[in-house]
Amino acid sequence: MKTFFLSFVLCLLCSLSAEAVTYTQEDSVRVVQLLQRGRMQSGDQNLILYYAHQFLGVPYVGHTLEVNKQEELVVNLRELDCTTFVETATALALTTMHGGTTWQDYLQWLQTIRYNNGKLDGYCSRNHYFSQWIASNTRLGLVEEQTGTDYPFIATQQLQLNFMSQHPGYYAMLKDNPEDVKTIARLEMATSGTVVRYIPSSLLNESRDVLKCINDGDILALVTSKSGLDVSHVGFAEWGSNGKLYLLDASSIHKKVVLEPIPLFQYAQKQPTMLGIRVIRLSEE
Repeated sequence: MKTFFLSFVLCLLCSLSAEAVTYTQEDSVRVVQLLQRGRMQSGDQNLILYYAHQFLGVPYVGHTLEVNKQEELVVNLRELDCTTFVETATALALTTMHGGTTWQDYLQWLQTIRYNNGKLDGYCSRNHYFSQWIASNTRLGLVEEQTGTDYPFIATQQLQLNFMSQHPGYYAMLKDNPEDVKTIARLEMATSGTVVRYIPSSLLNESRDVLKCINDGDILALVTSKSGLDVSHVGFAEWGSNGKLYLLDASSIHKKVVLEPIPLFQYAQKQPTMLGIRVIRLSEE
């Protein structure tokens, strides 16, 4: 089954239009340099965590994808929000894992993970909710959500997505486009009702032996109680030498990409709407 999905992905990778990309020369040069360095890492190197660390200190800036009147593939390594940080490191890792070395290779993988079923077809094709991101990339065989019906995945969330359609004024490309608002509402409805399992915040102080379902470099999606949303923040898991779990993220609090200075359990205590975490891992094949 994975072979079929990855063959489908390879077909998608031939469909990118160079005219539909927004970037600077600085971005393209940096990507090629990073890919060259990534190829030189040892075989046991955690690639996604390696690439994520290359962005430590990069400024946090929101809405960097909302810079065009029509949807284009936007590449901006100079300014990152939590989602574009995760996508940038993930696309670099996928490019290296699949033998890619060029700017074009990177663009193709970035498009694949950012858009529903890997196809850029307007603003509404972007995976705006992270649950949609997970579902799309799971279908493509690129990620696997770690889950189960027992400890520590003891909490459930029934998705009820409507934030974007209820607040179109928050989104530059929606506020004057009622047809796209209707399309977004249909996509929200298609995902709503799905029940997902997650690790509640109260268990994040457990040891690595107990939370062995979480590996360094796993994508952590922070489940939220905010109405109409599923996830409020994303980043990468990193285990500290003290045996505690930490979050590597593009932080709106610190205004840059950081390894959070306090364990994730303590971080969660400071976030009253954070219910817990979903755990997503790049597929090895």
